[in-house]
Amino acid sequence: MIDETLVRREHDALMHNYGRLPVAFVRGEGAHLYDADGRRYVDCMAGIGMINVGHCHPAVVEAIQRQAATLISVSNLYYTEPMISLAEWIRDRGLGGRVFFCNSGAEANEAALKLARKHGGPERTEVVSLIDGFHGRTYGALSLTGQPDKQTRFAPLVPGVRYVERDDVPGLRAAVGPQTCAIFVETIQGEIGVQPVRNEMLRLARQLADEHGALLVFDEIQTGMGRTGPLFSYQDLDVTPDVMTLAKSLGGGVPIGAVTARPGLDEVFAPGDHGSTFAGSPLACAAALAACHVLDDAALQAHVREQGKRLLAGLEGLVADGLAVEARGRGLMCGVDLVMPRAAEAVRAMLDEGYLVNNTTPRTLRFLPPLVISGDDVDGLVAALRRVVPRL
Repeated sequence: MIDETLVRREHDALMHNYGRLPVAFVRGEGAHLYDADGRRYVDCMAGIGMINVGHCHPAVVEAIQRQAATLISVSNLYYTEPMISLAEWIRDRGLGGRVFFCNSGAEANEAALKLARKHGGPERTEVVSLIDGFHGRTYGALSLTGQPDKQTRFAPLVPGVRYVERDDVPGLRAAVGPQTCAIFVETIQGEIGVQPVRNEMLRLARQLADEHGALLVFDEIQTGMGRTGPLFSYQDLDVTPDVMTLAKSLGGGVPIGAVTARPGLDEVFAPGDHGSTFAGSPLACAAALAACHVLDDAALQAHVREQGKRLLAGLEGLVADGLAVEARGRGLMCGVDLVMPRAAEAVRAMLDEGYLVNNTTPRTLRFLPPLVISGDDVDGLVAALRRVVPRL
């Protein structure tokens, strides 16, 4: 049980913008977390997809310790080796162009938005994004996020964003024109419950961007860093973006974000156009580079595909047995829709079973486990769901 004193202290000290679950963690290792009583939990969320390498991966821990003992942070006015090495890694394995560092996914999308607006010039001031997408909670990123429940209380937002339904091919064709500077897309919409965007939509977005001189921006903040199998989800598709945003698991648990673009576009920003005080710090970049080396491993990527199929098969078994209505996913990014809108109750019940999951809609459970999760833990998760769901 959680210490009620800790709950009261949290209530009195922190703003009430999170609905926390009744557990406090003190230690993590791989795909597991431990509370103060030593109880082990299987983490099927990886910090909402930010710890793909697993908790306290030895390589990341060693990199942090080594870098913290030499140089933690210094201004972007100077050169540092970890920043340059990480940028080279992203450039060489991604779009081939230069990199801008920031501190989060929202900041990465803000930077990509500014890059697209500058590239487009005064004639191209509109952006197209998809309904039910999620790009962050700062004002530019929130304006790209086509979810009214997240936007309404903070209107008016940044103007010039046009929203299109996820699978509305005619709508996308009508929305993009000479005034469009960018099309923002997640290849899989994670925040709404792991909803893949059809290849037809992605191919059309590429075609329309080329026709109108707009930039195709893929938000790979949740889908990237090995989550769906390859390092970046677009690498399993036949569509390549102009710009890609990264964050979450890029840092192995340490906050960092990045924007990278294809060659040519990476020269849009000039000194003074954009910046960030903490971005690209030696500590964050050293941790991220260690995490990247772990994720850049064919055996681990094969493991992701194998365990992803295992998890999806288990979720599809729930559908076959009438406990759910739909299961979907790619790699270790999966979602399942329950028959009844009791997903929040399922999250609580699964916590009692020792599994951390989350719900993205009243019916939908989302699973984003660390990529190092074992087959036994995947099987245990499905077995726990089979115990819990019939009791809801």
